Amino acid sequence: MRILILLSVLYSCLLLAADYPDPSRWDYTIGGFALEDEIVQFEKGDIVATGSSSVRFWRHRIHDDLSPLTIIPRGFGGSNMNDVLHHMETLVLKHEPRAVILYEGDNDVAQNVSTEKIMQTFQAFISMVHKPLPETRIYIIAVKPSISRASMWPAMVEVNSRLKHLCNSDERLIYIDVATPMLNKDGSIRDDLFVTDQLHMNQKGYDIWRDTIAPVLIAGES
Repeated sequence: MRILILLSVLYSCLLLAADYPDPSRWDYTIGGFALEDEIVQFEKGDIVATGSSSVRFWRHRIHDDLSPLTIIPRGFGGSNMNDVLHHMETLVLKHEPRAVILYEGDNDVAQNVSTEKIMQTFQAFISMVHKPLPETRIYIIAVKPSISRASMWPAMVEVNSRLKHLCNSDERLIYIDVATPMLNKDGSIRDDLFVTDQLHMNQKGYDIWRDTIAPVLIAGES
């Protein structure tokens, strides 16, 4: 069964990869996660958090922010949805998680991947999770706004709208809107939530993530 699933993942990656950079560029990083798995004995059913740098930099406080839940942090900065799909066996499936926290779409838009291709890749990931783990819930975090990518925000809004619609179609998919609290009342992007690169969040930004994500996740998984 697992071999068939891996073949399905590979086939999906080949179909979807045309507009994406080569996911094998992450082989070394993913190998590091595999090594950590040998050292740290995670329990089956723990919650995997995966995605790009917003998840990676959350690692130092995610355990406190989402306590008492046990989180397996698997963020890797600069990644996109196709990277997660390609490496999902190590990132997700081997842990047999009862839930997955997923943040992607940010870099996908920045890499000029179309909304349709982004959605196809999300859907392929969801399908590949639910084949062996049909009851696993997937918490999809909205693409966040940022000052450095303000020109891309309309495209990100479109992706978020599609992700929300997707989640409304399946009770195992939960959309978490972290984007709205990161905007001013006039819809402009708050400028007090980012470090000097104006892309990655400071502690105030992560406070919003904690306050938005934790109540949903703890209610669903405790």
